[in-house]
Amino acid sequence: GPAPAENREDPMDLPYLTNHLPGIGGRIKENVEDFRVDEAALYAPCGRGTHAYFRVTKTGVPTPVAVNRIARHMGVRPTDIGVAGLKDAQAVTTQWMSLEHADVDRLRRFRDSQVQVSDITFHGNKLRIGHLAGNRFAIRIRGVGEGKLPAARRVLEALERRGVPNFFGEQRFGARGDTAALGAAMVRNDLDEFVRIFLGRSIPDDPPDCKAARDAFDAGYLDRALQRWPRHYVDPRKALIAYKRRRSPVAALAAIDKRMKRLYVSAFQSEIFNDVLIARLDGLDAVLPGDLAEKTDSGGVFLVEDAAREQPRASAFEISPTGPIVGYRCNLAEGEPGRIEREILAKYRVTQEDFTRVDHLRAKGTRRPLRFRLGEPNLAAWRDARGEFIEVTFTAPSGCYATVALREIMKNDLP
Repeated sequence: GPAPAENREDPMDLPYLTNHLPGIGGRIKENVEDFRVDEAALYAPCGRGTHAYFRVTKTGVPTPVAVNRIARHMGVRPTDIGVAGLKDAQAVTTQWMSLEHADVDRLRRFRDSQVQVSDITFHGNKLRIGHLAGNRFAIRIRGVGEGKLPAARRVLEALERRGVPNFFGEQRFGARGDTAALGAAMVRNDLDEFVRIFLGRSIPDDPPDCKAARDAFDAGYLDRALQRWPRHYVDPRKALIAYKRRRSPVAALAAIDKRMKRLYVSAFQSEIFNDVLIARLDGLDAVLPGDLAEKTDSGGVFLVEDAAREQPRASAFEISPTGPIVGYRCNLAEGEPGRIEREILAKYRVTQEDFTRVDHLRAKGTRRPLRFRLGEPNLAAWRDARGEFIEVTFTAPSGCYATVALREIMKNDLP
């Protein structure tokens, strides 16, 4: 199988569950309208309470941008607005948001070309991250038509039967694909390495001005590097100023926005999870002795002792084996699953204790199912003014990446 991410060039160099079935090729996300996501609420607003709930439809912008625009219009802080999940930027998405003691007439007057507010109602609590049942996706694969439906159907049937590998998608690993490496350096407390990745080591895809800044840093010209960083790269500039002043990687790290640092650590956790899943991909629908299995309905996790007895429940999607989102309080599996998890941690040269001291972030960790179930999958071939396409629709639980299912259907990165 693929090398551990430490040795893989790209954290998204992932194998396929359905590698015995041909892909159909094609392209996604060519136009924002080709990727639609509708959030399925965890509960319906009851209609009374101090929190206004409203549906937000946004086109081509990330969730935080939509939140900022609504907050500015309402004269509140962005953190006053509750959201259940972050939705793709390059898409048309709908999601619920909440605001306590909102001036409803003012909310109705909100106008923005990319963000619309509708369906205002009320509820007793603020919406929080994770308060969603899942998402419904409608995705158009361009450049393929009716002739490819049978092949697409075969892949979809296999995914429906066995589950979709619950890989973290590439959004998790940042535009440069380096967020996991930054997180690994933080967890290992190798802050010199962190600074070298964060401020140096240009890659061919870097924008020219950023590339110049990184090259100057690598060559030891810190003043020139600071001149080159564009103004809107706030964190690199802050980190560089702190580093220049003290030549201290600790000071550089301290200057970076805490939310970004949390993101780096979670990208590293995601990379470890992806590696565990790669090691177990062929049997992702089978439970083994020592597995920590999750109950689909309650989310409860239990130790599998008698695998033969539990297997029918796994086949029926009542339970699934899990992998670690490693942290200092996360249980590792036992038996063979546990051996795989410990081996991968050793390969990354980290221990669970290392996650306690990461820059006051203290990552507790949790478990994540190795697969997710495709709900109500459907395929249809159409054509419009832009040509022919196949539309794939399905639901997926929150935190699962639709693009992973599409990768299996398309298989564009096969040689």
